[in-house]
Amino acid sequence: MFSFFKKKKIVPHIKLSGVIGNVGKFKQGIDFSGQEEVILKAFSVKKAPCVAITINSPGGSPVQSHLIHNLIKQLAKKNKKKVIVFAEDVAASGGYLIACAGDEIYANPSSIIGSIGVIYSSFGFTELIKKIGVERRVHTAGKNKSTLDPFLEEKKEDIERLKNIQLDLHKEFINVVEKSRGTKLKKDEIELFSGEFWSGNKAKELGLIDEVGDANQILKQKFGEDVEIKKFEKSKGWLSKKLSSSNDQIEQLANVLDEKSVWQRYGL
Repeated sequence: MFSFFKKKKIVPHIKLSGVIGNVGKFKQGIDFSGQEEVILKAFSVKKAPCVAITINSPGGSPVQSHLIHNLIKQLAKKNKKKVIVFAEDVAASGGYLIACAGDEIYANPSSIIGSIGVIYSSFGFTELIKKIGVERRVHTAGKNKSTLDPFLEEKKEDIERLKNIQLDLHKEFINVVEKSRGTKLKKDEIELFSGEFWSGNKAKELGLIDEVGDANQILKQKFGEDVEIKKFEKSKGWLSKKLSSSNDQIEQLANVLDEKSVWQRYGL
């Protein structure tokens, strides 16, 4: 049969960008409920040789990260699809956890990769409220209900309880990475699970990614110059666009600053 009768190969390409979790009133972050339909549609493309996923995220909710990771793994197995992941600016913390759903992971040489750890951050206002003469009144049913209240003095037992939760979450994160990357990981060279992060080039040396390269370049190398890369991305609804451009400006600013603080951990 002549070559012009051959159909182009179609590769579904999912784009996941932002902080993981519901960010603000309009839920602009990456979360399971917002991405489930997009991911299902991408994996439903028949005869696609693989599903490509681009991730640009500094992390966020561990639960949402696990839910999205698990959905990708389940659909890949069910539909017998290979998953190829591409990191853009950042695939760190929960962003890297999602990347571990891929059979192969690629990144830009300057991408930020890793941050395999768990963080909790807060402020302490006890001295401030004393200075301005404010009295904190808290009434609870359950002695630990006010754990880590920023307006009360920290308690040693509260910190220990938090650390135990963090250790459990960290262990689960490590299990995902080790299962995904296996013998590719260079554990003897450096402490991979300390929360440190690296450039794309260094991440390749450490086995956290397979190669450097972008989606268009790699997919064309694998499936030919005429491959059709079909984009699947969560669309922003008309009402969300309209409201976000006109109302709740203070809340929007707070959301932007909160999201920016997460990105800035990685110098962005």
